[in-house]
Amino acid sequence: MSHALEGIRVLDLSSYIAGPFATMLLGDLGAEILKVEVPGEGDPFRSWEKEPKNYSPLFCSFNRNKKSLTLNLRSQEGKKIFLRLAREADVIVENFRPGVVDRLGIGYEALREDNPRIIYCSISAFGQNGPYRDRPGYDTIGQALSGLLSILTDLRSPNGPGAPFSDHLGGIYGCYGILAALMARERTGKGQKVETSLLEATMSFIGYTITQYLATGEVPTMVSRLHQAQVYAFVAGDGLAFVVHLSHPKKFWTGLTEVVELPDLGEDPRFKDREGRMKHYDLIREILQKVFKNGPRDHWLKLLEEKDVPSAPLRTFDEVFDDPQVRYLDRLVGLNAPGLGTIQMVKNGVTLSETPAEISTRPPRLGEHTEETLHRLGYGPKEISDLREKGVI
Repeated sequence: MSHALEGIRVLDLSSYIAGPFATMLLGDLGAEILKVEVPGEGDPFRSWEKEPKNYSPLFCSFNRNKKSLTLNLRSQEGKKIFLRLAREADVIVENFRPGVVDRLGIGYEALREDNPRIIYCSISAFGQNGPYRDRPGYDTIGQALSGLLSILTDLRSPNGPGAPFSDHLGGIYGCYGILAALMARERTGKGQKVETSLLEATMSFIGYTITQYLATGEVPTMVSRLHQAQVYAFVAGDGLAFVVHLSHPKKFWTGLTEVVELPDLGEDPRFKDREGRMKHYDLIREILQKVFKNGPRDHWLKLLEEKDVPSAPLRTFDEVFDDPQVRYLDRLVGLNAPGLGTIQMVKNGVTLSETPAEISTRPPRLGEHTEETLHRLGYGPKEISDLREKGVI
């Protein structure tokens, strides 16, 4: 069975998370991804936490279904090789600071002359233009500047984020733009420039929160959505945490009061409607927590399920893969890496009935496909040896 992006060639100049995540998603859908890396170094995530084999779990998680070519783009010969590859590519992805690819002579304007069908995706921290374009920026900066972090942490005693949301969002929106550009090219025959940034992607992601703020003038905090959506987290008597999400339907509130055997709670005029429950959120949580400490988590979750109340255990990572639904969905795949054993990876999050996503190849070793790529371009063994001696590859 064919894949959705079979035959699409992608040159991946990116490193760290945002760009590699975008190209990994394309690779899962069948695109051929050639990751272009600095000779002798490669993607910095390869050696994360001093990984001695340049094959860290962090690198592996973003670089499956790819090939690796080492190439010194600052050398004339390296640039020449890249330009040859670019002439036959469909997509290029980069996440350098704005202006770097243009200074190297491999920016969109330079490449579109020889390949007007090229789709060129640039993912930056703040955007290709503007007062912050030249600043360094990583995930936490995107989360902080966009407002996302302000609804994830207590501003009275702030902490950084526990997950790189902005990096992943930059990758998702980059992939989204590339897919749209590929479809547009089917109609027009022309490629185009695709741009996104950690800042823009994150603001788009929390657009509903921004829209609410602009409409009401009320600045949201980390508890705003808890009140609005009636989301509660509790610790049961055995010390295990679980969550309840009541949302809008009154039947879920009624079911919850029946589970805790406090029918008067449902009749209390302070809690009779959603607005009242929002206003008295802290009081409700205090009352319920006192009840839930009198029994183990599984006991309460069973009762909540019987009353059809949306609830779930708050899983830690050592618990996730023991969950019956996760086991049923079969979310892991093992890839054999010679000399390194089996690498366990999480499958793609989308299922396509006719053109399924697939994890078919393990993450590449640094420069693993350099000779293969150069042979395809017509380079002989002596030429490849000379390029290696010069530090071009």
